[in-house]
Amino acid sequence: MSIDFLPDKPIYQQLMERISGDIIKGIVKPGDKLPSVRDYAVEAGVNANTMQRVYRELELVGITETKRGQGTFVTKDEIKLKELRKDMKETLIASFIHHAEGLGFSKQEMIESLQIRKGGE
Repeated sequence: MSIDFLPDKPIYQQLMERISGDIIKGIVKPGDKLPSVRDYAVEAGVNANTMQRVYRELELVGITETKRGQGTFVTKDEIKLKELRKDMKETLIASFIHHAEGLGFSKQEMIESLQIRKGGE
């Protein structure tokens, strides 16, 4: 399962977002072991060094923890996972607003459209 990467964003960031998204969606659960760096690199179709960076960055922000000789695991820290969810939500909202404003939509138009969608459209 090779991944189609966007050309305008570093691959390691896209992989971090993918893993974070899988955690938020519950595909990967707190305490789950992630595939080895090599296995995930092969699965994603990237260099093992890129995958190693992804795992290192995820650990630096507290999303994962590496247990020597056992592998890399998703944190069980509920506060960290709630922060991850909140951060991803805010990033998506900021991106949406930026793109919509770039197309000339007012904040009021965006709010009205979101309220209509919430109502069951």
